[in-house]
Amino acid sequence: MRVLKWIIIILVALVLLFQFVAKPYLKEQTKKHSPQITESFESDQLKIEVSYSSPFKKGRVIFGELVPYDVVWRTGANEPTTFSTESDISVKGNSLAAGTYSLWTKPGRESWTVYFNSEIPDWGVTISSGGRETTRNPQTDVLVIEVPVIELQQTEESFTIDFSEEEVVYMNLYWDTTKIRVPITP
Repeated sequence: MRVLKWIIIILVALVLLFQFVAKPYLKEQTKKHSPQITESFESDQLKIEVSYSSPFKKGRVIFGELVPYDVVWRTGANEPTTFSTESDISVKGNSLAAGTYSLWTKPGRESWTVYFNSEIPDWGVTISSGGRETTRNPQTDVLVIEVPVIELQQTEESFTIDFSEEEVVYMNLYWDTTKIRVPITP
């Protein structure tokens, strides 16, 4: 009975050690290579924010190799990218209610599929798959759109998401020589 008690105490201590020491340490180490960035856009009618980890190219071929075509990607590194809006908006003509969503993409050669998902998992990929499968649950997709790829003339070293305002607001995602624009209106 004493041995069983000590085994349980040791197992609980190991779980707590992993949860409160090792896991936060590992998360911090990943941020050194892919820093956490938050971009926002605010106007009279819109207040939107995106938070993501920004990996670097480092001489690699990005789309089609590091990030395979036609496979859902966590859209950055580490935790899933999040998209927040304080009011109901329209994304490429489709309604999206106020709230915070995980943002996933499926890069293609000619176009990308963009997913707004109501679940925000702790990490963007499954450990058991070696990082090849995302933690996205397709049943909780709230909005799915497709946008065309724009080929850039200059290489973008780090994965970047920002906003620009023209006739509508665009959420721009670009890395390497690839860019997409997601149109957003109030």
